[in-house]
Amino acid sequence: MATKVYIVYYSMYGHVEKLAEEIKKGAASVEGVEAKLWQVPETLPEEALGKLSAPPKTDVPIISPNELAEADGFVFGFPTRFGMMAAQFKAFLDATGGLWRTQQLAGKPAGIFYSTASQGGGQETTALTAITQLVHHGMIFVPIGYTFGAGMFEMEKVKGGSPYGAGTFAGDGSRQPSELELEQAFHQGKYIATITKKLKGAA
Repeated sequence: MATKVYIVYYSMYGHVEKLAEEIKKGAASVEGVEAKLWQVPETLPEEALGKLSAPPKTDVPIISPNELAEADGFVFGFPTRFGMMAAQFKAFLDATGGLWRTQQLAGKPAGIFYSTASQGGGQETTALTAITQLVHHGMIFVPIGYTFGAGMFEMEKVKGGSPYGAGTFAGDGSRQPSELELEQAFHQGKYIATITKKLKGAA
């Protein structure tokens, strides 16, 4: 039976989604792993999204809280809002009370990835403050550490991400994830999928 890894994300302008796509590719590269992309529901009305010049959402399916129970492992992604996860993703997690009561996610590994506007905009705090959500569900936080190797020490080019997980810088919205940032996202997907498969096999 395949090991299921769900990449669950919120993306307003597409930066997080591009990382999510690479994370899926990385996870799917591990033999015996089935990787699937999911979006969390939007909470803003169309009028507000229009004023923010947000593009239409893609056709990636929208997940319901109970569907999380089907997965063996997760990679959660979101843009930052003042150094913390966007409210849309927090609203989704706030709706997982039923899973929390039954601890259906306990013992399952989860990673985190993110997008910020600037270098001081929350590349570490966004992930750090999100860990509390995993803790209450009993999930196992899986950081990438420095397993990405030399790419973690890139100093000549702007690069998002940290030992907490893959990341990108959106700037004013015009900057897209760089090749190195996408490589790190692929690595994260592969790394977490490998650990998820090992944990499932040992259960």
